[in-house]
Parts: sequence; C-alpha cells; structure tokens
Amino acid sequence: MLSRTASNLYWMGRYLERADFTARLIEATQRLAAFPSSYGGATNAWESALAASWQTHNFADTGLPVTETNVSDFLTLSTANSSSIRACLETARANARSVRTALTEEAWEAINTVWLEVARLGPHLSGREALAELIELVKHAVSAFEGAAQRTLLRADAFWFINLGTAIERADNSARLLDVKYHLLLPRGESVGGSLDYFQWTTILRTVSALTAYRWVYRDSVKPWLVADLLILNRQIPRSLASCYEDIRRNLDLLASQTGKRGPAHRLAAAGHARLTGTNIDKIFADGLHEFLTHFIVENNRLGEAIAKQYLF
Repeated sequence: MLSRTASNLYWMGRYLERADFTARLIEATQRLAAFPSSYGGATNAWESALAASWQTHNFADTGLPVTETNVSDFLTLSTANSSSIRACLETARANARSVRTALTEEAWEAINTVWLEVARLGPHLSGREALAELIELVKHAVSAFEGAAQRTLLRADAFWFINLGTAIERADNSARLLDVKYHLLLPRGESVGGSLDYFQWTTILRTVSALTAYRWVYRDSVKPWLVADLLILNRQIPRSLASCYEDIRRNLDLLASQTGKRGPAHRLAAAGHARLTGTNIDKIFADGLHEFLTHFIVENNRLGEAIAKQYLF
C-alpha cells in the first residue's frame, strides 16, 4: 500500500474518533453544567471541556467569554477550530474520498452522509435542541461507520490502518478526559467521594458509555479509583488505555506479518502495553494519577509519530 493511502486511512480513523469523542464530551459537559456554579457547574464545566479537548488556548484567541453557547459553537461548527466536529468530519471525508476504492459503499456512505448533514447547519447552532440533534447525528454516524467497517471491509492493510488510527486517538482522548476530571472539575472545599464528586465520575463513565460496564465489573458504587482502574487497566472496556494498546499492538503485528518488517512503532507499542499490564491502580495512585496520565499522553504521541515515520511518509 502507498504511504499516502495508508496516511489517509489512518487519519480518517483518528478524525472520526475525535469527532465522536467531542460530541460525547459536549453531552457530558451539559450534564455537569447543570450543577450550580458554586458546585462546579456552569462556566467551570465548559472550561473543563476546552481543557479535555486541548482547545483552551485556541478558544482564548477568539476573545469570547466561556459560555455554553460560545464553547459549544467552537467545539462543533467553528471553522476557526481545526478540531471542531465540522473540521474533523470534513477532514475525515476528504481522506475517505482520496481512498474511495479502499472502502465499501456502506463505509463511504456513513462518512459522506454525516458530513453533508453537518455542512447544512452553517457556522452556528440555533439552540440546545439543534446541539442535541448534532450530537446524536455524529454518534450514530461514527457507530454506523464502525459497524460497516467491521462487517464489510477486507481484513487487510486498509482495515488495519483505520483501526490503528482509531485506537491511538481513543487512548489519547480517554487519558485526557481522566486527567481533566482529576485535576480541574472538583472545586475547592468539595470532598473527594462527596455527592458532586460522585456525579462527576458518573458523568465521565457516561461520556465513554461505560456506566453499565462499571456496574457489571465492580458491583459497587462509583468510586474514583475504580473508575480509573476501569478506564486505564481493564482490557474488557474498548475505551480503556489497556484495551487501546492491545488493539494497537494487534494491528501493528498484522501489518508486520504482511510486510515482514518491524520498527520503532512496534517497540514503542510493546513498551506501552507492558507498562499497562505490569502495574495496578494502587501503584498508579501512589505515584500520582496526573503524572501517570501525563507520561502516557507523551508516550502515546511518540508512538503516533513513530507510526507516521514508519508507514505514512
């Protein structure tokens, strides 16, 4: 496969996953913002949404106040934000169009249809109802694409590059979401384990569609260390860091089996997987959750760069 084709497929997977995560993040932020400002709702929740998507500085450049309307517009339809839902879907569609022959009709239609729907909305949302419709549209479209890919694409390099991009992006998003909750959301004076803390951790689980899974796995009330254990180390959860790195290793191994070559990306993926399987949540908290997640994000970015150098240039 040409490196350009591999790049298009890989980044298509990443941008679709980023659009889905942003939609889920906005949905979660609306729940958090429903709390009174004295309990960490309102503005603080929308600031956390910007932080989780790494858009704090970019949004500040607009000069607009941090409000639900301004932030939701910026994260969804803004042409000034290269990671807005609109921008992600536009880039994903452009990549998909470049490799149209590598995709099935069902996979292409899932991407093309959602982009056409979003493009009709213009640069601003008309209200909360329109925002809710957009969120559901994006979530359903990405799920439709994943379903089409699973059911119709050949198990070959195109499929593996899409999955590789998805897993790298998903790991990054999950790590950032956990880090933002742990450091930004809980207001001063509010106790860990209090009612607000419980509500916020529950919202984080809902963001990654893991609340039901949490109840099945732990049979316990929502507790910070158990949520972290689920989203970092539990390989049964598709959005956990451990599960993402299993997917990354598997897809890199499949690519290596086809080409007969291994490189730095394989070594970094193996090292990342070993760090996740060789620790436990008690050790992570003892050493510092923020420090663990920061290091993970840095190493995940290094892995993304190694994949690009190895396959995409």
